[in-house]
Amino acid sequence: MSPTFGFIDPNLAAELTLEEPRMADPAPSRSASEALATPLPRVLRPQRALPSEAVRPTRAEVNLAHLRHNLRVLQRAAAGAPVWGVLKADGYGHGAKAVARTLERAGAAGVCVALLEEAIELRQAGIRAPILVMGGYYGRAWGELLRHDLTPVVHDPGQVEALAQEVRYSGSEPVRVHLKVDTGMSRLGALPRDLPGVADALSRYPEVRLEGLMTHFACADEGEPELLDAQLDSFDEATRHLKSLGFSASVRHAANSAALLRSPRARLDLVRPGIALFGVSPAPGLSNELRPAMRVRTEIVALRDVPSGQAVGYGATFRARRPTRVATIAMGYADGLSRALSNRGEVLVAGRRAPIIGVVSMDMTMIDVTDVPVARVGDECVVLGAQKGPCGEDHVSAEEMARRLGTIPWEVLTSISRRVPRFYREP
Repeated sequence: MSPTFGFIDPNLAAELTLEEPRMADPAPSRSASEALATPLPRVLRPQRALPSEAVRPTRAEVNLAHLRHNLRVLQRAAAGAPVWGVLKADGYGHGAKAVARTLERAGAAGVCVALLEEAIELRQAGIRAPILVMGGYYGRAWGELLRHDLTPVVHDPGQVEALAQEVRYSGSEPVRVHLKVDTGMSRLGALPRDLPGVADALSRYPEVRLEGLMTHFACADEGEPELLDAQLDSFDEATRHLKSLGFSASVRHAANSAALLRSPRARLDLVRPGIALFGVSPAPGLSNELRPAMRVRTEIVALRDVPSGQAVGYGATFRARRPTRVATIAMGYADGLSRALSNRGEVLVAGRRAPIIGVVSMDMTMIDVTDVPVARVGDECVVLGAQKGPCGEDHVSAEEMARRLGTIPWEVLTSISRRVPRFYREP
């Protein structure tokens, strides 16, 4: 029997927000007619399947106690540096609102997201902790940053100017920003040659105040400390350069999960772990204390016996080499069970591994339960996580699934789709 999971707060699942079209706030440089002719986009978020409305037995179970445990592990590793949890991509697929509430109450100092939409969702859910928006893209919705008390990450002078104009027009207090410096990732961030231009913009627009300086590691999980140290050296040089231009940040940060666990030097003034919060080590051997927070389960919905030589699934990619007991489970690639696991993945039934046979379908998948003689319709099937049953005890980890797929655990977790309801366990 699997443990009982319950939905902690019904509001956590109400994820569809549809705002009426709102006219853009006219900036000083535009006429009123131009502003009125340019409506801001509506913020639309797809609704996740609600636990209270779930009919299909497929669901993701999130253990909130494991989240709190992982936070404590990372707080110890941070050695006093505040921990800001990275909850982008809907909390790495775990449900950002429930995760944010749990971490906020457990003592996380702040939250990081990628998108402005993600930050607004958390504020509307009642999250009061500081929220850092790291993605660097805000459209024209600068006013939303101010209205929701969000801290944006900027990387070029144009963003500083646009923010300053919004502050002037709205009459808001000066906005605090964090400046991202590109030290080798070559994705976002001000290059060293760009720093004088950013400093000049900050000088011209006192409405924008530099609070933080940050960077992002490219190879923290690769186990090559010289690469990480080289980026930190570049970050230190950028810090000195900005100081010579008259700007000093009160906080500097760089460490993701891997850097936090691997490099004391990288901890700086705060740390930004993501994947480790959810119980997945960012690299082999970095931590054996973390506890996986997500378990994905479904059930057997049909059983049939097929003779030797019988094909199974689309394209007849599997043919039975012996009389085979085939079980159909109610989960497919539209739910996050990758089609690339066809004829190569494994799931758990009664505590024993059962191979996936045939091509994973959109909504269903076939598995071979010939060696699980106790299997019956209605039995639990675990796609991700641990199971203990009459035939034994085993665990399918995100790391294992990623290896089979030739990808990373980050993708495995974030691929569990929104049509799979999340159930939150509070032991």
